[in-house]
Amino acid sequence: MNFTNQSKKFLWALLAIGIMALSSCNRDKDDDFNAADNYASTYSAKVPLEWNKLMLDIDRFAPGYRPPAAARMLAYTQLAAYEAVVPGMPNNSSMAKHFTALSLPIAEANKEYSWPLAANSAYATMYKLFYPHVKLFYSDKMNSLEKELAAEYTNSVSSEVSTRSIAFGKAVAEAVYEWSKTDVQGHDAYKNPRPSTYTPPTTGANGEKLWQPTFPDYTPALFPYWGKVRTFALKENEKTAKPPLAWSEDPNSKFYTQAKEVKLWVDNATEEDKWIAEYWSDDFFELTFEPAARLISIANQMVEADGLKLDETLELYAKLTMALSDAGVAVWNSKYVYNVERPISYIRRVMDPNWKTLLNNPMNGVKSLTPEFPAYPSGHSGFAGAGAGILTHIFGAHEMTDDSHVGRTEFYSKSRSFNNLSELGAEDAYSRLPLGVHFRMDCDEGLRLGYLAALRVTQLPWKK
Repeated sequence: MNFTNQSKKFLWALLAIGIMALSSCNRDKDDDFNAADNYASTYSAKVPLEWNKLMLDIDRFAPGYRPPAAARMLAYTQLAAYEAVVPGMPNNSSMAKHFTALSLPIAEANKEYSWPLAANSAYATMYKLFYPHVKLFYSDKMNSLEKELAAEYTNSVSSEVSTRSIAFGKAVAEAVYEWSKTDVQGHDAYKNPRPSTYTPPTTGANGEKLWQPTFPDYTPALFPYWGKVRTFALKENEKTAKPPLAWSEDPNSKFYTQAKEVKLWVDNATEEDKWIAEYWSDDFFELTFEPAARLISIANQMVEADGLKLDETLELYAKLTMALSDAGVAVWNSKYVYNVERPISYIRRVMDPNWKTLLNNPMNGVKSLTPEFPAYPSGHSGFAGAGAGILTHIFGAHEMTDDSHVGRTEFYSKSRSFNNLSELGAEDAYSRLPLGVHFRMDCDEGLRLGYLAALRVTQLPWKK
C-alpha cells in the first residue's frame, strides 16, 4: 500500500494522539492529584476504631498479655499505625526523628496514598505479629477485618494507589516490630510472665517484711524484670517512685494507719463502694480486658462521640499507649525496687488473721484475691494517671460516660458518668482501696507516675 507524504504525516499524528490517550487512561492519578484533598484529616477514624474494638476482645484471651505487657504491645502497634499515616499529616512529625534507632521506610514524594489502607495494613501486620498465639477464632477475625476494610477503601482509588498504600503500611509496621525486638526485656516477655529465675526477697535493710506471693493462691511474681524495659519518653531517673512510707507494725505509725484505712473500708463497704471497686478491677484473664486496654475502651467511646478524624485519632492512640507503656515500666520497676507487702499480708498478720479482700474471681470461684506483685505503687493508678493525662490533653475538660462494662452479668452492668476526665482517672486509681488490694500511698504515687508519663509523652516532638 502506497501513502503520500501528507497521508503518512496524518497517520503519525493519529498514532501520537492515540498513544497519548492510552497513556492518560492508564496513568496513575499521582501526576495531578491534589495532596491537600488526600490528607488523613479528610478521612474518618473508622480503621483505628475497628481495630481497637477488635483488640479489646482479643486482649481478654491473649495469654501473657496482662499488665504491663499489653500496654507495651499497644504502644508499638499504635506507633506503627501513626507512622504509616504521618506522611499524610502535614502538621505532624515522624517519631523516627526522636527515636534515632528506629529506621522507617519513606513514602514516595508526590505519590498518592490511601491513608486508611496504609493504617489498616499497619494494624493488621502488628496485631498478627504480636498475637501469634491466640486461638484460631481471633486470628480469623483479624484476617476478616483486614479484608473487609481493604475492600471498602480500595474501591475509591486506583490499583496502583491501593498496592502502594498497603505495602507502605506493612513495611512501616515490620520496621517498628523490628525495633521492638531490640528491646530484649520487653519484646517477648509475654511468653514467660512469671519467670522461675526470680525469688522475691523476704526482709528489707531495716528488718521490714517484704512482699511475698499472697493468700489464697500464692501466685509467683508477675513481670519482675519489667523495670528494664525501654521507655518512650520517661527518663531513666524518672522510672523509680518516691520512697514509700516507712514500714512499721506500730499502731501509731503512718503505715499502720494506712493499713487500718483499707481494712475499715473493706469491712464497711457500701454497695456503691463495691460497685466502684469491681467496675474498675479488670483483673481477670478471660473475663475482661486488662487495665491498659480499659483506657483504650474509654478512648474509643470518646473518638466516636466527638467524631475525630483519622489523623487526630492516630495521634491520640499513639500518645495514649506510649504513656500507658511508660507508666507500666515506671510502676513495675518501682514495685520490685521497694517490694512493699500487700494489705492482705500485713492485715492478716498484724490485725486480723481472717481478713479478706473483695477481689473475687467469678471464672473459677476463688475469693479474696490480690494481684501477684508488690503493692507500691499501684499499677491501676499508674494507667489511670497516664490515661486521664493524655485524654485531658486531647479533649480538655470533658464530661464522660463510660459504657465499657454495660452488658456484663456478674455485677452491676451500668454506665458510670464523670464530670471530667481527671475525676474518671482518680476513681479508677482509688478504686483499689475499697477492693482491699492497695494502700492509699500506692494509689497516690501510681497516679503521679502516670501523669508524669503522660506529660513526658506530650512533650515529644509530635508537631513540625
